[in-house]
Amino acid sequence: MTTPTVLSAALALALAAPARAATPAVLPQTEGFVDAGGVLVYWKSVGKGPPLLVVHGGPGASHDYFLPHLLPLARTNRLVFVDERGSGRSERLEDASLYTVANMVEDLEAVRSALDLGKVHLLGHSFGGVLAQAYAFRYPQNLRSLVLCSTFHTTAAINKALADMKARMAPELRERIDRMEKAGLYGKGEPWQQGRYPDEYMKAAWAEGYFPYLYQARPDPTYTPDPGAMMGWAVYRQMWGSTGEYVVDGNLADLDFTEQLRKLRVPTLVTVGDHDESAPWIAEEMARLVPGAKLVVLPRSGHMTFVDQPLAFRKAVEEFLRAH
Repeated sequence: MTTPTVLSAALALALAAPARAATPAVLPQTEGFVDAGGVLVYWKSVGKGPPLLVVHGGPGASHDYFLPHLLPLARTNRLVFVDERGSGRSERLEDASLYTVANMVEDLEAVRSALDLGKVHLLGHSFGGVLAQAYAFRYPQNLRSLVLCSTFHTTAAINKALADMKARMAPELRERIDRMEKAGLYGKGEPWQQGRYPDEYMKAAWAEGYFPYLYQARPDPTYTPDPGAMMGWAVYRQMWGSTGEYVVDGNLADLDFTEQLRKLRVPTLVTVGDHDESAPWIAEEMARLVPGAKLVVLPRSGHMTFVDQPLAFRKAVEEFLRAH
């Protein structure tokens, strides 16, 4: 006869209870402003681990478009997002001539130093990649690695890519855009509209013209060609220029980092979408220039690679950061 097993009351309850899930991790979030030489620069920090400084595009956009897409990286890294001077939540300046790459580099350094981040990984997207390159040339000793996403290293290159985009447009759209650009884009409409593109031009250039180069696999259902209240239009006009979307003729007009990239000795990852407005051939050239650089081309992806291919993008970045 089998002797029955006698369970204590406590053990019986433990066996009957469902298995406990692991304690949820709490990822810290902080934000603030750094007074960078008289300019208040906004930052937001999420997560913990080796710091990853994240720089947005535009010029004149804000860090908001990275969210929530980059948040999973906060599981392994402390993400520090920065709104560049004149953009997002950072201070607007009366003198637009102070919106320069060199000044923005010093703003990034002020944030790194004020937050006591030590050596950082630096990720720049679009125009933010231009700024990240310039920071790497000025402060290589402060970097663990450099991640350049959907960006460019010379204005000549991005202007060619933009001209190619325009040439591939339907003739009616191209003629409509040309007509508005010839008439001038600023100073139109009501007083509150005169410091930005006309709504008609934003729709034609950013929605009809750019959209196929922004998204491929996962078009954002919330996308609108109006960049919203966080947009720093004075920054955009000063740096990109006043002619329109398909030529850079502001104070970025003469940018050429070719020779500096040849001398760069920071571990570098270059990413790009295969349908990117910053054309893949630009990324390929950048990766060839930087000694030892790694290139990742994301399939079925436009400029917003972390939206189109979120898992593949994060995997590429996570593996690269872990290696450095």
